[in-house]
Amino acid sequence: MESAWTTKSPVPPALWQPAKWLPLYEDFVTKNASSVGQVESALRSLTYIIPGRYRDSEISSECVHSGVQLLSLYHDSLVSKVISRLPATVARPTPTPHSRYTKYWTSHSSLYNRVALTLQMVQYTELLWEMIARRRGEKVRWRVVVLIEAVKAICRILLLRLTNSRPLVTPPLPEREVDPRTTEEEESDWNGMQTPLSEPSSDLSWTMPRTGLSLPSLPDSNDVSNYLISKVLTADDIKPAKTLLHRVTGQGQLAEILYILRPVIYALAMQRWSADKRSWRPWLIGFGMEYGCRQLAKSDFRERVAGGLRGLTGLEREELRKRGWAMGWWLMRGAFYENITKSWLQGLTGKMKGKPLLDLVGSVIEDYEYLWDNFYFPTATL
Repeated sequence: MESAWTTKSPVPPALWQPAKWLPLYEDFVTKNASSVGQVESALRSLTYIIPGRYRDSEISSECVHSGVQLLSLYHDSLVSKVISRLPATVARPTPTPHSRYTKYWTSHSSLYNRVALTLQMVQYTELLWEMIARRRGEKVRWRVVVLIEAVKAICRILLLRLTNSRPLVTPPLPEREVDPRTTEEEESDWNGMQTPLSEPSSDLSWTMPRTGLSLPSLPDSNDVSNYLISKVLTADDIKPAKTLLHRVTGQGQLAEILYILRPVIYALAMQRWSADKRSWRPWLIGFGMEYGCRQLAKSDFRERVAGGLRGLTGLEREELRKRGWAMGWWLMRGAFYENITKSWLQGLTGKMKGKPLLDLVGSVIEDYEYLWDNFYFPTATL
């Protein structure tokens, strides 16, 4: 006689074995990469919207944000492994120059992969460590900040060495790819009721009787130019991946090393004059170093690269553009923020109060002021 506690549909034995949970989870992530990415974005956006709304729970909120970032890093590696195992017959999307370059180094140098992974993990958790250290006092906080910047600088110098003196790229690891099989499944699931994004005006595909292969349909007559441009190969497309960045020597190498050391020197200066937040000395030291490194690097490119700045590869121009935009964060740092930006933001948020939609934007800015006022890493870009 069966016991009353006996279940009619027992749980599969695999679920009772913790050792098999990880493979099941990895299989779920790889088969639902797009849905997992949407959940990650939603959680990340939530932590962005309420940074200082609940100040007593700042550490728990940052724990969620850091955890999502680290989990996203793990998911990136899973999706990358699955795509690399696909047969060569599966069509893949054209990789970006950044993806080609970082994939080359992560696949050819295991040390590069480990150092870049360590660097990313430190960056994702740096604000959390600063928040924890702040509970023990300002002196401890600045020691932790300097230590973290020193660890990141060591990682970047190692990457510079491992890539044979090629400039750093941001991020140092390849970004998440799209599984080509997912796109094929979405197209096969189309039920005819939705309007596709780009539907040809007429189906001109033709199946060859002997081979069974089909010729692709012709593009719309109004879009022939864009179609032809998309098929043209550029110089960067045919270059080996590691040559997408020129090696730096002489003053170019000096500029890159100083650029890597700039956050450490700036953090030391902030620690030295931490008693006076309005002191301009740390800000002038940090901004002067970064601006000088940028000008020195441009001068080296003009002298050494054929064609000067016009002869740079697409990846080099993209990295220069990123570093240029990152310099805008100096408006939110140190003495510039304390003496100029802070009062301007307070006046701006004051004008937004009581107005529809603008009041919401003003409240978000006020929440971020808590982070900008009390922590170092929210405005760090390197």
